Amino acid sequence: MVVSGDRLHRWRIHDRDRIYAEGVDVTLAAMGLTILKTPVRAPQANAFCERLIGSLRRECLDFMIPFSEQHMKRAVQEWVTHYNRGRPHSALGPGFPEPVEADVPDSGHRHKLAAGHRIVKRSVLGGLHREYSLVKSAA
Repeated sequence: MVVSGDRLHRWRIHDRDRIYAEGVDVTLAAMGLTILKTPVRAPQANAFCERLIGSLRRECLDFMIPFSEQHMKRAVQEWVTHYNRGRPHSALGPGFPEPVEADVPDSGHRHKLAAGHRIVKRSVLGGLHREYSLVKSAA
């Protein structure tokens, strides 16, 4: 197994491209890694992972200079929470993978807030992104 930071890596996943010669697999196996190859003729096997990594890079890491590994881990954790709870996903129509609000009260008009409610803004990643939520106003 290969140690990176404080984690042990047990697998190496790669596609069946010719750039991964047999020598690479033999060397990685000698290091204790299990080689996992993507399915034959399945070019989109890595698409979901690549989409997530691309979103992380474009929406978070391209706009910051991490000072340490801990700083990067905190930023990525905050972005993951934002990605799953505060960022709308168009494939969900638009919706959120993990919705945090229950029901939005009806105001009788689609451009007005319900009585006794207000919108609250929360900055994410030091203001790089913003999330908005509906909360009850104090009486």
